[in-house]
Amino acid sequence: MSESDFTGRSSSISDSLYEVDSSDPRSELVDRSGLSPERVAQIGRLMKSLSQLREAELALSSASQKYMKLSSQDMRALHYLIVAKHRGETVTPGMLAAHLGISAASTTKLLNRLEKGQHIVRRVHETDRRAFALQITPETELSAKNTVGKQQARRFYAAARLTSEECDVVIRFLDDMTNEISLANAAWASEPRDKS
Repeated sequence: MSESDFTGRSSSISDSLYEVDSSDPRSELVDRSGLSPERVAQIGRLMKSLSQLREAELALSSASQKYMKLSSQDMRALHYLIVAKHRGETVTPGMLAAHLGISAASTTKLLNRLEKGQHIVRRVHETDRRAFALQITPETELSAKNTVGKQQARRFYAAARLTSEECDVVIRFLDDMTNEISLANAAWASEPRDKS
């Protein structure tokens, strides 16, 4: 069997990953008895589109981290600081830790790293002299805005092409799907795994 035969099979499998009939041929995961084959195929195309969006987001995230020479957590921290600056709000290390869901020790390491890279500055808080106020440096903000920010902002155009009614449908769909796959609905995620 030639390499192209294997490549063709791999491509065929990849193309079928989000077809419900291929992932769940005996309806063990999804009851689709009330849906026509056309409707099931349409839902499969929707799932594939969501997967392509996720892959594009991951590729953009990876490229932006590589370009900025920062981790995903660093990028999340900088995004938070940019939004806070635009809103005229002061950010403390505790606020950043809460946003990122990390410990005080991890926050200190993150801030030390970002400060060493000249991405942020720490200043004494204007009203609480015992606390620090965090700010993104103008150079890092400009670099993030002109690269990653501009690319991420292109999502707005896709949303703006929807009618108001279509936008409401998409919001409802995404919120509903988020709820459906939330770990709050997955008892197995909180149970210790049996090692035997």
